[in-house]
Amino acid sequence: MSTTAWRRRDLFRLGGMGALGLAVPSLVSCGGPGSSSGTSLQFMYWGSSFEKTAIEKMLQEFEDRNSDVSVEPLYTPQEYETKLNTLVASNRTPDVAYLGGGMAYRLAEQGKLINLYHYLDKYPELGRRLPYTYYWYGKDKLLGTQTANEVILLWYNRQTFADAGVDPPPAEAAQAWSWDDLVEAADALTFDQEGRRPSESGFDPRQVRQFGIAANFNNYGWYPLVRSNGGDFCDETGTRYTLNSPEAVEVFQNLQDLMYEHRVAPTPAQLGNNAPTTTVQLQTRRIAMAIDGQWVLLDMAQSDLDYGIGVLPRFQEPTTVGFAAATVAFKGDHDDKTVELYMFHNDPRYVDLYADGLWMPLEEKYYTDPEAIDSWTKNDAHPPEFRTAVVDYTLNNSVPMFDQRLKNMDAIAEVLTPAIQQIQTGKAPAKQVLDALKPKVEPLLQGWYPSQQI
Repeated sequence: MSTTAWRRRDLFRLGGMGALGLAVPSLVSCGGPGSSSGTSLQFMYWGSSFEKTAIEKMLQEFEDRNSDVSVEPLYTPQEYETKLNTLVASNRTPDVAYLGGGMAYRLAEQGKLINLYHYLDKYPELGRRLPYTYYWYGKDKLLGTQTANEVILLWYNRQTFADAGVDPPPAEAAQAWSWDDLVEAADALTFDQEGRRPSESGFDPRQVRQFGIAANFNNYGWYPLVRSNGGDFCDETGTRYTLNSPEAVEVFQNLQDLMYEHRVAPTPAQLGNNAPTTTVQLQTRRIAMAIDGQWVLLDMAQSDLDYGIGVLPRFQEPTTVGFAAATVAFKGDHDDKTVELYMFHNDPRYVDLYADGLWMPLEEKYYTDPEAIDSWTKNDAHPPEFRTAVVDYTLNNSVPMFDQRLKNMDAIAEVLTPAIQQIQTGKAPAKQVLDALKPKVEPLLQGWYPSQQI
């Protein structure tokens, strides 16, 4: 189609996309300028500038291997879903895109995404990914998988432990600290300006030089601990709220007590509105250890911090969570080529983000086969304990995040988040807050999306 054939309103529509900060799709539907053959694809994604560089390198590699294809990167670091909604509404969707779970399920149910279940025979490796990484939206209906895998770990500054004479957290699940072990270590690593610990007379909680740990109240921070203690957000039907069980209440109260009873973790007021990253806080010795995601490794590896990785403290069973947002493929005129790009985009052979520490692979062989494990972990970015503290821990001790499969999660989050913040700020004890959540959350529960086995 020539540009002169476009109506005036079509040009205004494209101008609106440019105003939103999106790259405007080419008016030529096949190939580049002057080309009369080939396929043009678009890849929409978010991330840091480092991720942008890695993704563009991957897309260039895909073009080099497919001379009849051009791929336009749509890097969208801000207002991502707003901008993608604009493209969906104007029927100008990208071909492959990162997507949060709520929007991914909605678009799949509207029939806008390719059902990747039909490509399992063509791409057997798609069927060999870790079970919890799939986004199923019905029987034999697969909208995609996680973009990559991530798990939650215990990060620490080795030097702060050495200086305090404290043994670092274990790097094997079987040796995981108890919660009491964590509190004891955190107390020994917390000092006020006069060098006194919280358990010592005269400790000044208003003048803390170094905290032992940062308490993580994000969903991924508390959920592995709740699961470790035998609790869960809701029951197996996904329709009955259970976060006020004794097991869950114990975890939340313990997290709150780190700040207000044991005084070994900074309160939200002490952190401030613009708290530095985990890497910076460890590096500056504001904290000695932190519960955070595997993705932190990217920053850690590029810093001069002498860092270490441990497994999370355990209650009943050693447990972490595996999760990540999805990547999806939109239906169009070239679905087979779109799926080919989809399969290429998170293959560890073509993406530096695995070896550099931001991503973890999806396929199970990268956690079981020694040669495959070495292909992404045998480098300077991954410390020696990574094999047991992360690879083995992921394979043997990870459970799926509840919000990756729970229906109506966007609405649930609107009441869940402010309640958890009440616990974090110390405004009420955990049991009071979690009991009060039940009549607010339970009417919103609509069950789980399926967890189909391939």
